[in-house]
Amino acid sequence: MKLLELMPHLRTLNDDRSSKIAIRSNGRILFINPHDAAVVQAQGNYALLRQEKGSYLLREPMNLAYGFVRIHRSVLVNASFAEEIRSRSTGEYELRIRGGNRYIVTRTYKDNLKALARVWMGSGV
Repeated sequence: MKLLELMPHLRTLNDDRSSKIAIRSNGRILFINPHDAAVVQAQGNYALLRQEKGSYLLREPMNLAYGFVRIHRSVLVNASFAEEIRSRSTGEYELRIRGGNRYIVTRTYKDNLKALARVWMGSGV
């Protein structure tokens, strides 16, 4: 599954923290809070759902909670996990999320970074 196929399935859940994603894994079904998902990355025909405590490889399109920001053609990041943005000499940005993982934000998606915060402060923001 390509990330473009996943995008139409994203929906707003009105910040309902009781909504869960059911994931079939190793003969069992796990219920994951979508607000705990840090990143969704395309991997071939699959989507890799990354959490702080583990990852799940998914074959089907899935519905995710509001708050994911596309930063690359194959990467969606949960805005609540964002901690730092650094500009790079290439015109791209580097986004660090909680836990220390870093992702490149390509120039195509740099305007999406505005969705990471409601208020931007400081010089040159």
